[in-house]
Amino acid sequence: MTTSLELQAIRKHYGAVQALGGVDLSVAPGSRTAIVGPSGSGKTTLLRIIAGFEAPDAGRVTLGGRQLADGPEAVPAHERGIGYVPQDGALFPHLTIEGNVGFGLPRSMPKAQRTERIAELMDMVALDAAMLARRPHELSGGQQQRVALARALAQRPRLMLLDEPFSALDTGLRASTRKAVAQLLGAAGITTILVTHDQAEALSFADQVAVMRGGLLVQAGRPLDLYLRPRDAAVAGFLGDSIVLPAQLAGGWADCALGRVAVNDSGRRGAAQIMLRPEQLQVAEVPAEAAAHSAQDGACYGAVTDTDFGGSVCVLSVRLLRGTGATAATAPSAGWDEPLLVHSAGIHAPALGAMVRITVAGQAHVFSG
Repeated sequence: MTTSLELQAIRKHYGAVQALGGVDLSVAPGSRTAIVGPSGSGKTTLLRIIAGFEAPDAGRVTLGGRQLADGPEAVPAHERGIGYVPQDGALFPHLTIEGNVGFGLPRSMPKAQRTERIAELMDMVALDAAMLARRPHELSGGQQQRVALARALAQRPRLMLLDEPFSALDTGLRASTRKAVAQLLGAAGITTILVTHDQAEALSFADQVAVMRGGLLVQAGRPLDLYLRPRDAAVAGFLGDSIVLPAQLAGGWADCALGRVAVNDSGRRGAAQIMLRPEQLQVAEVPAEAAAHSAQDGACYGAVTDTDFGGSVCVLSVRLLRGTGATAATAPSAGWDEPLLVHSAGIHAPALGAMVRITVAGQAHVFSG
């Protein structure tokens, strides 16, 4: 399968400020890619260059074998066949929904054909044709975003660009709208790029996640791969809560503050940093006297110092007890005193102040370098 979108060494400066420092990215046909990163990382600039709203200082943009940009020499945005949905939808308030959806259709299109195409687009985004006579302010936020998507789909784009289109929606509506849009674009086989600051949104929406930092593409790959095997601690933290510990490696095991933990790199030896996700830590409440004698069984114990109840999941802060697990003076992480984040089922979460035994599920990830 040929690559649908290819970015090669994309660079962009605004005066002395480097927005993009040489970005390479491949996006497969019909796939969904999410570009994430903190504010100022360059993700929106990259999207605008793909759309044709700006030209790169250097580098090439190719879509379906057609070169769209070679440095400053670029094909205009309206000639690229790319759909674009901005954060607020940007509907025309003075036009009806019918007028908004049909805005991108050729004016020379016969009226009957135009009406049929608009009805088809409304059906594609699961909106009732009865809404066509309404104005944008008469629709909910989710409905407005679907109208904006229908307008972008009107020109049958080869590539769809979504610039944080769900961020203004309520939490529940955001999730349902995101899922509906993903299913729609997937069924239509339209290659899609989503820019978002919401890591959960990126992980759930995309086939590929690209993480940007300081104008550079730090890591790209399948969502699960990036979540479980991030390149460094910064990527790990951006994609969700993480626990990063110093450790000593040997033979596929790490000695750390949590005791001896299996790792996903059997070849590494010596000092390293390892990462666990909070859901990998499992806690079981124990009597205080059991923890008092913990040094004898080599297990890892801690005290719950804070709880953040979130319904189905409760986030616990657990401070390790000295002298348990591998926190003794001879351990590589001796003196470790940072609380650990643990995700526990809300209805079974230990209470504040409870003593718990901590076990680790699965393998810890070893950062490279």
